[in-house]
Amino acid sequence: MSYSPALGTTVTNTHMRTPAHTSPFSGMCAVCTMECTGTCEIGLSALRGPEATYPFAADASQFASEKDYPLDFSHLSINGRVFGAKGTTEDSDEATYAKVGVETTIGKKNPLKLRLPIILPAMAKLNWQDYFAGAAMAGVLVVIGEDVVAKDKGLVLENGRVTAAPLLADMVGAFRKYERGYGDIVLQANEDDERLGVLDYALQHLGVKSVELKFGQAAKGIQGMGLQKTLEDALRLKNMGYLVFPDPTDPEVAARFNEGKGPVFEKVGRLPMWDEGSLKKRIAELRRLGAERICFKTGPFDPEDLVRILKIASEEEVDLVTLDGAGGGTGNSPVKMMNEWGIPTVVLESLVYEILKTMEARGYALPQVAITGGFSMEDHVFKGLALGAPYISLVGIGRAAMAAAMTGKHIGTLLEADELPQPLKRLGGSVEEIFSQVKPLRALYGDEVAVMSTGAIGLYSYLERISAGLRQLMALNRKFDLSQVDRRDLVPLTALAKEVTGLEDYAALLRGALDGL
Repeated sequence: MSYSPALGTTVTNTHMRTPAHTSPFSGMCAVCTMECTGTCEIGLSALRGPEATYPFAADASQFASEKDYPLDFSHLSINGRVFGAKGTTEDSDEATYAKVGVETTIGKKNPLKLRLPIILPAMAKLNWQDYFAGAAMAGVLVVIGEDVVAKDKGLVLENGRVTAAPLLADMVGAFRKYERGYGDIVLQANEDDERLGVLDYALQHLGVKSVELKFGQAAKGIQGMGLQKTLEDALRLKNMGYLVFPDPTDPEVAARFNEGKGPVFEKVGRLPMWDEGSLKKRIAELRRLGAERICFKTGPFDPEDLVRILKIASEEEVDLVTLDGAGGGTGNSPVKMMNEWGIPTVVLESLVYEILKTMEARGYALPQVAITGGFSMEDHVFKGLALGAPYISLVGIGRAAMAAAMTGKHIGTLLEADELPQPLKRLGGSVEEIFSQVKPLRALYGDEVAVMSTGAIGLYSYLERISAGLRQLMALNRKFDLSQVDRRDLVPLTALAKEVTGLEDYAALLRGALDGL
């Protein structure tokens, strides 16, 4: 069998001519005929060249891997118990799911309360307004993604440094408008952002208190790449200090392009060249500028790199390290990178657990760690917390949170146009009838709810569902506080899951129970 998908996917708007008859090892149709119009990725590549490596309609969509990894969270089953109550009194009136504690904090010197052990990973596209606003309503962490200033038509640079960034200000403001004492909006920076002084500007002028340094560029590890259709766009980015190939300021290159003979321009993000010394210096600078929390973001790199990053985070008292498992790339990741690069999330989390356990045994002060990569529902969140316990305390929900914000906004638009789909009309015909969380939000925000975007309401509602579902699963295990969740709450269902995670299967649990007879 092949874990990789065939060479036809909605991600690139391609399909197989004979989907029932494909060659697993090549991904091609078993019979490739000269009459084919080129419907698959090979055919698209014959027409569009390097452009075919990217997803289709990236400005209106988000994406993920279609690879069927041999191990994921479905290979772990949630345990359950019938005696006792941990984290509360053994009282049937108290030990109820509604009273399960799921609030937590992050931050070493400047603790920050979160209503849920959730972080919404970096995003700066699609419906970002509701993504950030909904996060504030829900009281969780949310991250503004890298490279925002490249899209900012109102950006002002002086001597190659940001002096005004209205788009970035709007993003921060979208969160601050509904902030209510929980969560924060974190600003991420890649190497190009650092050269432009984005974090420095945001800390000094936008009231940003939490920042995130990215290890890698764009979608986890690959360089950010973007085709530029016009000479004007290529020149604008080049003049901002970005790498553009070929060089649009070269008169010969510009002349060939204008004659229709030149190559396509491509903006290529710089890879960071961090080391312990430069990181230590930069972290100190950011703290002097007012950063209350320093975060790291990294992907599923070689374990040697993961050890190095976590060791630096320990030594520099970094507040949060987010590790992103393979399979994502919500922005504009090359399709093959999403499918064929990196460590799947369950494997990554198991490796990180072992790294942190070893570091603790050797006397390191551990940073707080979040895991992300394919999480969408409460069972995933519970499993992510349990598998990494006690070292991994936050779970990142990216694509699913974006989907909730986009769905909420779209339904609101349909309501305004009186075009609500028939299946939804059973719920009602107004925002308050369709969105069940409007009344709870009115208790928090009063009349302001009337002008809230339904996209933000949608994200808040989705996260409230995650909260309820997480508390139900915790109560199932007689765990009434997050601090009580541990690895015994999961049981591997397959030999591979047992081997990778190191968890005890049901046979081992039975042997332990029988030893107590």
